Amino acid sequence: MSILTQSQGMPASIRRCLGKLLAQDCLLCAAASADDILCAACAAELPQLQKPCCPKCALPTPMGETCGRCLAKPPYYDATLAALRYDFPLDKLVQSFKYGHRLALGAYFGRQLAALISNGVADIIIPLPLHPERLRERGFNQALEIARPVSTMTNLPIDATSCSRTRNTPAQANLPWRERVKNVRGAFHCSSDFTERRVLLVDDVMTTGATLDECARTLKLHGAVEVTLLVVARALPK
Repeated sequence: MSILTQSQGMPASIRRCLGKLLAQDCLLCAAASADDILCAACAAELPQLQKPCCPKCALPTPMGETCGRCLAKPPYYDATLAALRYDFPLDKLVQSFKYGHRLALGAYFGRQLAALISNGVADIIIPLPLHPERLRERGFNQALEIARPVSTMTNLPIDATSCSRTRNTPAQANLPWRERVKNVRGAFHCSSDFTERRVLLVDDVMTTGATLDECARTLKLHGAVEVTLLVVARALPK
């Protein structure tokens, strides 16, 4: 909840002063956007994920049926919830968030994801872990920054310590799609028992899903009964 939203009980004169002090420009068009990081017009034009889609991996399918790829080789995760499609200008926002340290975007993305979650879908939130070396380079885990507002808005606890990344694998974006599964095999370690727990596994962008699937595999090996992916954006194959 924003400061201006919390100020609704204040006198109008104080609310006007707060509005002027906290007003900011939209990251995309530079128009005044009150206390949010995007103006309403730009937020409405973010690329939407085509529906219907595969309930497993969120790729478009004609009638919302499970896609051929998931039928041929079922992933370890059980479902995917994605807020948007990874395309311009959302890709620029994600890059600004991850590499430009625009951490306020993490809160914005998290609010969009919280709206996708229905009651009872999970017991715990796990942000996809970064390798310690990558974490030192970046200074923060983008998945954790997105997960925080999701936790606040859904009252689901975050576990950011039980699952770790033990192999600092080459960036997936630099590899052919078929090589990405091999690249992340055995990259995660779990130190807790998740028996009968339903997990929301959070990340920013899902491309092939190989990294998220390997983490889901590790969670299932440690007892998780269900793993649902929760991602800001789903990239579609070209």
